Amino acid sequence: MKTIIRPFCGHKTSSAAWAERLRGLDCSVRDVDLYTLDAALLGSADALLIGMHMDQRFLQANTALLDDYVASGGRLVISGHIAHPFLTGQSPVQPLGGGGIADLTVSRAAPHPIWDGVALDDLTFRRGVAGFYGHAWHIPPDGATVIHTLGPDARPLDFIYRSGRGEVLMHGGNDLWSFGGDDSTRRLLPQLIAWLVEARP
Repeated sequence: MKTIIRPFCGHKTSSAAWAERLRGLDCSVRDVDLYTLDAALLGSADALLIGMHMDQRFLQANTALLDDYVASGGRLVISGHIAHPFLTGQSPVQPLGGGGIADLTVSRAAPHPIWDGVALDDLTFRRGVAGFYGHAWHIPPDGATVIHTLGPDARPLDFIYRSGRGEVLMHGGNDLWSFGGDDSTRRLLPQLIAWLVEARP
């Protein structure tokens, strides 16, 4: 069984509510205090979910630990705006600098199983308001596959890249696993976890 670690910071969170949506997947999700993160804990994790409300200064102080985790085959999913880069080669957040709905419109640059069946309108709008899925962007490292972009300038919002034997998925908005109301974004959590636990060469 694969193990996914979801750190919490400041107040404890629980992934117990995910059980029904993850039924049939061969994995367990552990909620752990971010400040217990060490090599032993990471060594027990097949994947790590870093949410938007994490202490990035603490993560930045542990860049070598996180770099080693990914390089040795770990899968790391990051959501949010990077103010203090905590992986080698990671770029800080780039604000859109104003604009309107056109600048917040999500476009798909490449297909990916995490977003299979997820409508672009459901990413762009939530209850008629644009920007919940993403309203800033990051510069991807060389070799990254950009999945989604924002606006007519195609600013990268979601991208995936390899580092050593591992992979990093960057989503520059609200926690990717937090979506899932009565629209197609409900597919994101189970498809994300399925992608994390699937066997890859």
